[in-house]
Amino acid sequence: MKNMGTIDRVVRALVAVGIVILYVTGVITGVVAIGLGLVAVVFAATSASGSCPAYRPLGFSTMGKSHGSSD
Repeated sequence: MKNMGTIDRVVRALVAVGIVILYVTGVITGVVAIGLGLVAVVFAATSASGSCPAYRPLGFSTMGKSHGSSD
């Protein structure tokens, strides 16, 4: 079930791309690069799927009222 709005998805994708750029240009290395690399993978995956597993237990959504409602 999707629970991420467009802005949320775009911001996550941009952060993931930014981390990749920092890695490729050598700005981040070592343990920091590994940690941020994992963040980039998670952000890219959640952005692509439109669903954030961390939002579910909290009942949180960034989709807005008009999406997913049958009212």
